[in-house]
Amino acid sequence: MRITVPEDTGRVRVVQAPAEGDIKLAILGDSVAPEHKQWFCFDAHGDVDKERVIILENAGETTYADALEQYSVCASYEPEGPDWFRVDTELRDGQLRVIHTPRSELVRYAYFAPYPRARRNRVIEEARQTGRARVRRLGKSIEGRGIDLLTFGSESDEAMKLWVIAQQHPGETMGAWFAEGLIGKFLSGEDPLVSALLEHARVNVIACMNPDGATMGNHRTNAAGKDLNRAWWEASDTESPEVLLVRKALYDSGVDFFLDVHGDEHTPYVFIAGAEGNPHYSDRIDALEDEFDNAMLEASSDFQTEEGYPKDSPGKGDLRCAGNYVGEVFDCLSLTLEMPFKDNDNAPDEERGWSPERSMKLAGDVVEAMASVLDVLR
Repeated sequence: MRITVPEDTGRVRVVQAPAEGDIKLAILGDSVAPEHKQWFCFDAHGDVDKERVIILENAGETTYADALEQYSVCASYEPEGPDWFRVDTELRDGQLRVIHTPRSELVRYAYFAPYPRARRNRVIEEARQTGRARVRRLGKSIEGRGIDLLTFGSESDEAMKLWVIAQQHPGETMGAWFAEGLIGKFLSGEDPLVSALLEHARVNVIACMNPDGATMGNHRTNAAGKDLNRAWWEASDTESPEVLLVRKALYDSGVDFFLDVHGDEHTPYVFIAGAEGNPHYSDRIDALEDEFDNAMLEASSDFQTEEGYPKDSPGKGDLRCAGNYVGEVFDCLSLTLEMPFKDNDNAPDEERGWSPERSMKLAGDVVEAMASVLDVLR
């Protein structure tokens, strides 16, 4: 068996690759921030219908090593697409063992289904060509990759300004699949709910906040080693220009609703975190959070409110984070949506776990919830 590392999103090092026997790999840390170590993606080329064992030998040294309990590695025979499944995985003595009998000579394995850069570029270009999306490049990342803003809906000054951003943490690729689902939902001209929403609102979407980190195969940081979701209060044009560009666009536009889309390594549920720790959090925002939670419960069979992050104490919210920063500065409903790396334990799928398809479907549910609370946001 032969191991190769994809140029886009790939990240492992081959430790041992004998002609026969188990393959041993090491998970690499982020490119210039090696203390962040979780994401992996690699291709295995070998015999069909023959059991293989691939050992990620330093799994116990990863940032969220305990999150690998009850976790199964993702695999695909068509790695550029959304069709991914889970393979038998065993965590033993700090090593993650992948046990799989493939049906194809080539299999891509990953921490979660990666989102190829070429696919994102194609989705954005197709959106532009429909004429239903207005696409504007806000600027470039540290390494010169574009930060693109897609805008849907009303151009009226009176329109509600709704914002959705994804993939601040590049290894949280479920956010990228969610963004594709969101864009597809807004491009579908046949849904009366979407049409009604876009008649009264302007929806702004940043499909990938961190294109450098995504291309490098980083889990948490950009090309400067910065966690973008800890850079909002003091964004820098040298270390976090991606945040600075989007922050300026928010100020130029105004914000009535903000959603930051992430993935959570530990929690096997879909949930939302609010901004209750903000210094100027109010009863009005609290009521809006409840309205949106209820709308999501109505719209989505995957969403729940029982499990999630502990609530911040009053005044203790981290204003370096996007959800808190935007909520505080714009006095608006500002939320962080989390999807699981593992599965949704309320609706488990033994074959696929949480998947690209479920991430994209959740985006449609979010659109329905946004439409439901639009009148309350005004």
